[in-house]
Amino acid sequence: MKPTLFVLAAGMGSRYGGLKQLDGVGPSGETIMDYSIYDAVNAGFGKLVFVIRKSFEADFREKIVSKYDKKIPVELVFQELDHLPEGFTPHPDRVKPWGTNHAVMMGKEVIKEPFAVINADDFYGRESFGVLADYLSGLAGSENKYCMVGYHVGNTLSESGTVARGVCETDAVGHLTGVVERTQVMRVEGKVSYKDENDQWVPIADHTPVSMNMWGFTPDYFRYSDDYFIQFLKENADNIKSEFFIPLLVNHLTVTGKVTVKVLDTPSKWFGVTYAEDRPGVVARLKELTESAVYPSPLW
Repeated sequence: MKPTLFVLAAGMGSRYGGLKQLDGVGPSGETIMDYSIYDAVNAGFGKLVFVIRKSFEADFREKIVSKYDKKIPVELVFQELDHLPEGFTPHPDRVKPWGTNHAVMMGKEVIKEPFAVINADDFYGRESFGVLADYLSGLAGSENKYCMVGYHVGNTLSESGTVARGVCETDAVGHLTGVVERTQVMRVEGKVSYKDENDQWVPIADHTPVSMNMWGFTPDYFRYSDDYFIQFLKENADNIKSEFFIPLLVNHLTVTGKVTVKVLDTPSKWFGVTYAEDRPGVVARLKELTESAVYPSPLW
């Protein structure tokens, strides 16, 4: 059974000021997401699922789905503020979505096989899709064995400023034991460093694994999500900014011993447009990858 690629795209319309402005950064106007889909299809993923907001379904089908559905089956699911368990309603002042894990929960009805989760607007690299597809292909029928792609932190930085990264801790066999969110990471005097609670820069090795929101799960993850979301809402329903993030649930499941999460190594360089100043660098790197024949242009 081929794994499914689940793309978190519910924030796209708001971030880009409407889908018409989806940024073409490749040599033939490709978006970053085009490269992810291309890599996923070539790595052996069998289906695409996008989670979006219902309000831009028509636009999304016209601009995005029409590009991919000749290459791979595509499904759409929808994340809305009022999509909550029985007995809960959103705070009237809440406008912020419920976070990445709430977005993942929307896939429950259409995903029955091992699946990967990625952000729509991050460049992950073809090796990462390869290792993820290989691992997920071996999980059919199993439960409680998840994975994530651990990027070398030195391959994920921005030259334009600090970035936030989930720094991963692993055991002797490469299973995740914790993710510590570091909100300020950059090179300081040539060394990757993060700012600690005392405002001090702490150097870490370039190859330290970090999470870039590239996960692999089996469908039992939906059951855990449903259960833990109720607990989350009981504690956070009145906090209009609280979000139900994937690392929050993954940390809970690993700490309580319910699941294992294998950290998969990748040599890929992650990149994205964290700052407006990052865009020219992204354009240059994609041009380079095209000129060295890693990607054709146009992609499709």
